Amino acid sequence: MPATETLLSWLRRVEDLLLALLFSAMIGVAAAQVVLRNLFDSGLYWGDSAVRVMVLWVAMIGAMVASRNDDHIRIDIVGRYLSGPLKPQLARMVNLFTCAVLVIFAWYSAQFVHFEYQDQTIAFGVVPAWVCEAIMPFAAAVMAVRYALHVIKPK
Repeated sequence: MPATETLLSWLRRVEDLLLALLFSAMIGVAAAQVVLRNLFDSGLYWGDSAVRVMVLWVAMIGAMVASRNDDHIRIDIVGRYLSGPLKPQLARMVNLFTCAVLVIFAWYSAQFVHFEYQDQTIAFGVVPAWVCEAIMPFAAAVMAVRYALHVIKPK
């Protein structure tokens, strides 16, 4: 197996593992909050904020996983009924547009994270907000690269 395939296989496993761990932790903290509130009239003071952050991370990593094989949900009326040599060209155009949107999202979310770093905003407990939000530019950049590759070789 070439080195590129080995690296891609390893990255896929890391993404899948991180997604599963975060989703499990999110469910665990949310369930603990419900039990603690209903049975003990207490809760984790950081629990609700942590669950919100985990929802963001699960959504962004889930989007990265979906972009691996171009499996995002899409509204594609024209592509469904188009056949022949135009279908791959349409797919390339759609993937190029998606890549451009992701590059813009990565750029502006990186600026947002940088501003949060400068402001030293706290998300919960002692966790800085920029750490919680750093997944946005990272995931957008990964997806932009993947869609740039889909432009070269559409599904």
